[in-house]
Amino acid sequence: MADTIPSTHHEDLVEAAGMPVGSGVIKPEYDPRLTNEDLAPLRKQTWGSYNIFAFWMSDVHSVGGYVTAGSLFALGLSSWQVLVSLIVGITIVYFFCNLVAKPSQATGVPYPVINRVAFGVLGANVPAIIRGLIAVAWYGIQTYLASAALDVVVLKLWPSLLPYADVNQYGFLGLPLLGWCTYAVLWVLQAAVFWTGMESIRRFIDFCGPAVYVVMFALTGYLIYKAGWGAIDLNLGDVEYHGLDAVPVMLGAIALVVSYFSGPMLNFGDFSRYGKSFTAVKRGNFLGLPVNFLMFSILTVVTASLTLPVFGELITDPVATVARIDSTFAIVLGALTFTIATIGINIVANFISPAFDFSNVSPQKISWRAGGMIAAVGSVLITPWNLYNNPDVIHYTLETLGAFIGPLFGVLIADYYLVRKQQVDVDAMFTMSPTGKYWYRKGYHLPAIIATAVGAAIAMIPVLWTGGPGMHDIAQYSWFIGCGLGFVVYLGLLKRQPAPALIKS
Repeated sequence: MADTIPSTHHEDLVEAAGMPVGSGVIKPEYDPRLTNEDLAPLRKQTWGSYNIFAFWMSDVHSVGGYVTAGSLFALGLSSWQVLVSLIVGITIVYFFCNLVAKPSQATGVPYPVINRVAFGVLGANVPAIIRGLIAVAWYGIQTYLASAALDVVVLKLWPSLLPYADVNQYGFLGLPLLGWCTYAVLWVLQAAVFWTGMESIRRFIDFCGPAVYVVMFALTGYLIYKAGWGAIDLNLGDVEYHGLDAVPVMLGAIALVVSYFSGPMLNFGDFSRYGKSFTAVKRGNFLGLPVNFLMFSILTVVTASLTLPVFGELITDPVATVARIDSTFAIVLGALTFTIATIGINIVANFISPAFDFSNVSPQKISWRAGGMIAAVGSVLITPWNLYNNPDVIHYTLETLGAFIGPLFGVLIADYYLVRKQQVDVDAMFTMSPTGKYWYRKGYHLPAIIATAVGAAIAMIPVLWTGGPGMHDIAQYSWFIGCGLGFVVYLGLLKRQPAPALIKS
């Protein structure tokens, strides 16, 4: 086998997402149109539970995670209702992440490659491109949120720049000049960190998650010091729903949590493929999702509730909370920490995902670095600050993303667990032969593509038709609608006309 792998000198190695070049085992019969060393099955799987835990810790501990959690207060729920919604939502995410993790961990291939089983060796580009484009949106959103945190630092140090933070005085496409500058700085910084390779990224991430905890505990401690322990009140003043009336709103909040994590949840196989065992992956998921998210949620709820007695208003943005502290050092330290943490998850979730997704489209022409840079450039063009600038827009953005991600998830799960019974021919995912198991019809498996289109189209109806009867409430469940329809339609189409791969097997 060693003779089939291109030889490279150590100094010439270009790191793939998590492993250096040469980690993918390329067999002689693998078609180069479907193969490069980023996409090929891994030679060794070495990640333990801590590596998975660190990934989720960085994912959760971002300004986006805090702002999304904070946006739930705008629904009229009390703090304890928000907390319950967050925990139930993250438990659902944990369950689904375990489902999507197994096929990639068992085969050692990333998300776009495992999709070749359900969509066909060429049809897998459909989910890859959809997920890649979604990563572009998220990359922009997270960069914008990090730049907003950096704005706080800049204005604290140089108050004379305040006019340049006013979009009405110096604004372009909805963002003030200062915002453009900080966005550009972070854009370049993230690209530079990404370009240094995955080992540097991993060390960066290992710092980010714990650093945010330190700042969050310090912030909570400061607010308790100012207001006293007795000021911790989980019943906020603007609570609109009580008893059973709160249940539908809480269900919507739970759906929002699932939608927020739907992106990294869908392509979690990009990371679970490195797990040395499925047990290690599940343990890492448990520590990183329910356990870690519970602690983060408690800190979020307590911190938000204490802003009322300390500052006289409810503040759900951690950077805005830090900015109210009477200490330049505390403001700079806190805002920079949240900025760094958001950069960390952005690189992991929104550089590495499109790196694989876009590379899958043309493995010999698009490297993982090129895929990441495509996402970076596209992130500016979508003006992400207009997608995440208030709670209503946040919900609309998440609902739209959920409508497209849900069907992809449903098809993948239905195919692997119910159709294939967890049996996959790894070598068949890398052949363009018309007799290949996953060639189907000219490389495309129409039932999977049709199921995805139907699921996404129907899930988008309530998102777009918000004025329709009950549509505003139904839109919150776009991910679940899309997932369920993708799941059911795919299985229904296969019953009518079994796939060629199933007939052969």
